Amino acid sequence: MKLSAFISFSRPGATTSVFLLLIGWMEVVVGHPLHEPLSPPLQNEEMYEIVDKVAKHAQRLQDDPSTRLLPSVNTTGQDPMKICCLHAKILDFYLDNILPYHNGEHVDQLKINLGRISHDLQSHTCHVTHNHNQQHFVKYKKNFFTMSEEHRVIKAAGEIEILFSNLQDYCVKLRDDTAQ
Repeated sequence: MKLSAFISFSRPGATTSVFLLLIGWMEVVVGHPLHEPLSPPLQNEEMYEIVDKVAKHAQRLQDDPSTRLLPSVNTTGQDPMKICCLHAKILDFYLDNILPYHNGEHVDQLKINLGRISHDLQSHTCHVTHNHNQQHFVKYKKNFFTMSEEHRVIKAAGEIEILFSNLQDYCVKLRDDTAQ
């Protein structure tokens, strides 16, 4: 049998088989994400919108948007969990030193959700006492306390979107491909 005859004969069945295979494959992919967040609020769209609103509001109040408080971290070759824990430590700093002094719409809901993220991350080995990337945290605190009290809270609130994005990127549990 010629190849063209075989293809035309088996095409309807092959098309159906490929379609069913894709449906099954898509079901596995949807059911098992490659990167599962360590805290449910990190994948919550409503939470992201709240973070965005708080950040944008604070950014409108800033007088110097060129200054950045959050440290730039070289992530090449580093363990994502260590980077996650650095940002978890900064998150705890936000919860204790920034958000209690920042007033605005959605801040109460933000505090609740960020508190949940902090709690979840602490249960995933990101205890506040960890010293991973300590120099970045020290630099962040130094930059924060160098600014005037009024400006530092507004500046930090304006960067909460960056912090949340970093938490989303690095505070994930990588799926074990052998566990299927």
